Amino acid sequence: MKRVVILGSTGSIGVQALDVVRSNPERFEVVGLGAGRNRDLLDEQAAEFGVADTALGADEASQLVRDVDADVVLNGITGSVGLGPSVAALKAGRVLALANKESLIVGGDLLKDLARPGQIVPVDSEHSAIAQALRSGTPEEVERLVLTASGGPFRGRSRDSLANVTPREALAHPTWDMGLVITTNSATLVNKGLEVIEAHLLFDVAYGRIDVTVHPQSIIHSMVEFIDGSTIAQASPPDMKLPISLGLDWPNRVRGVGRPLDWTSSQTWTFEPLDSEAFPAVELAKEVGRAGRSYPAVFNAANEQAVAAFHAGKIGFLDIVDTIRSVVEQHEAPADITLDSLAEAEQWARRTADALIAG
Repeated sequence: MKRVVILGSTGSIGVQALDVVRSNPERFEVVGLGAGRNRDLLDEQAAEFGVADTALGADEASQLVRDVDADVVLNGITGSVGLGPSVAALKAGRVLALANKESLIVGGDLLKDLARPGQIVPVDSEHSAIAQALRSGTPEEVERLVLTASGGPFRGRSRDSLANVTPREALAHPTWDMGLVITTNSATLVNKGLEVIEAHLLFDVAYGRIDVTVHPQSIIHSMVEFIDGSTIAQASPPDMKLPISLGLDWPNRVRGVGRPLDWTSSQTWTFEPLDSEAFPAVELAKEVGRAGRSYPAVFNAANEQAVAAFHAGKIGFLDIVDTIRSVVEQHEAPADITLDSLAEAEQWARRTADALIAG
């Protein structure tokens, strides 16, 4: 029986995690729940699962993680406020099932220094797929990681044709139903750039050996190429319950948590090279990742400001990544990387991006 704390319990990841627990009561026990603002739903969840310890907001979540006796902390919080609870989970010795990508993007070096081998289990579908495929060989046998991208709503478009796209068009994702920021990040491929940084931090593979390929069907979630030329891919219909369940009980699989592919029907899966001219965010993210320190935090914060400005009609679609690049180029990383210095770098990035947007 795994004792689980679920942070971000009222959001998409948290709700699906509770579905997994609800279907497997003999396997998981929820001992703590945390949410951002939705107290009513949090209280309903606590009552259903018999949970006495709850938290509202990131600070309370960090305290909850420290105080509650748990095996696994699933961090499904949205935004960089999730970094504090991730740090708390690692310091408390819990396994961290990580769905809060900002924890790694903003505080990657901090988390790596704190985590023991295997203590961080990825919940993003792409990184879960890589973790599964990596079980087919030793670290020395890995040639490269290949992350798949759906291509978003503008797949196949030239850079010039993207100049006048609208926010509504950017939110028309062909595969996933996500929030405003993540959906826009998928349209710009900023999201895939962030995932490249995460992959480097999670699996210790150099940026030059991490590739992105466009796979519109979103069936193969990522791949690992080995030194003998073999490529191992993880394939399943798009469904986050599968990687969530693995995060809760890694490396054990939960029977029936996801639906399998239908091999009795015809299917076509396609792969296309990434157009780095039309979508420069991935290469920019690699540059930022190589720089390390506070640069990924600045990249992420500048993007959030630019996405908000795009949806407010203040800048165009192409200006999103151009703004990020300008902010990154102006940044000077602090000498010491701490939670406080990372927070200061984020605030500087937001102010600088806002100033650029205002002209």
